[in-house]
Amino acid sequence: MARLLITGGAGYVGSHCVKALAAAGHECVVYDSLFRGHREFVKWGPLIEGDVRDAEQLAQVFGAHAFDAVLHFAALAYVGESVREPDRYRDVNENGTRTLLTAMRNARVTRIVFSSTCAVYGQPETMPITERTPYNPMSPYGETKLACERMMDTFDRDNGFKSVRLRYFNAAGADPTGAIGEWHEPETHLIPLVLDAASGKREVVEIYGADFPTPDGTAIRDYVHVTDLADAHHRALNYLLHGGQTVALNLGTGRGVSVREVIQAAEKVTGRSVPYRTVGRREGDPPELVAEPSEAKRILEWSARVQGIEQTITDAWRWHKTRD
Repeated sequence: MARLLITGGAGYVGSHCVKALAAAGHECVVYDSLFRGHREFVKWGPLIEGDVRDAEQLAQVFGAHAFDAVLHFAALAYVGESVREPDRYRDVNENGTRTLLTAMRNARVTRIVFSSTCAVYGQPETMPITERTPYNPMSPYGETKLACERMMDTFDRDNGFKSVRLRYFNAAGADPTGAIGEWHEPETHLIPLVLDAASGKREVVEIYGADFPTPDGTAIRDYVHVTDLADAHHRALNYLLHGGQTVALNLGTGRGVSVREVIQAAEKVTGRSVPYRTVGRREGDPPELVAEPSEAKRILEWSARVQGIEQTITDAWRWHKTRD
């Protein structure tokens, strides 16, 4: 079993991955500033509070542990916020990753699984999105993630680093036991917003555009269950530990769900109405983003086990109710 450093392991996807990795017998050390992570989510290994840009602290952490690999989740991840604060995103995401990679090189740790995003593709003209789709990020967030991937290519060329860059589509759902779930402050993701509206915590959920060229006029996204993302990270780690080469992979179900379909599924799962109103489109919102995930199946033998949006919402609702 491996000893692992998990940056951002107190966040949404990171904490679910720590849970899965610990269940598989790996030793996980979480490194998180808790700026947007949650101390309550660190249940399966020790927490070191620290900023990924802090070179001195990272050197101490690597000096105190003989890590076999790193899983890197620590980042700012709001598209709209990145447009308003691009320099901050470049500082945290790019400088943080460069500082981490340098600390890894100094400690001779050369394997990393990276939390990337489909935002590196921007608004592709054709669907579904493959790993060969041209890069065209439409936000500083997407730009920083692509910059980090290219940084890893440089470290691979110069220092023999091997990385798996996992490009998520829409992470959704929660741990089926209800131990952890999706908790962002502020919340911007559709499913928790819809569940807030169903539970009365929010007066209404806004639909950004109902005039897209889609069957019901609302935007279509590929929602991948967070436990499936955790499984993919576990497989990516094993791939690297067994000599795998650098690769970037899309993680999605390959099936799109519209905003209206999410709302309808939430009403069915919760047995409650979801009040909503339609407002204008957000600038840069593409009509459809759906993954072509066959490369992940070929290389990691991974595919999304949770295919239905109702199961994803059921798990999210179970967690949501623990916070009432």
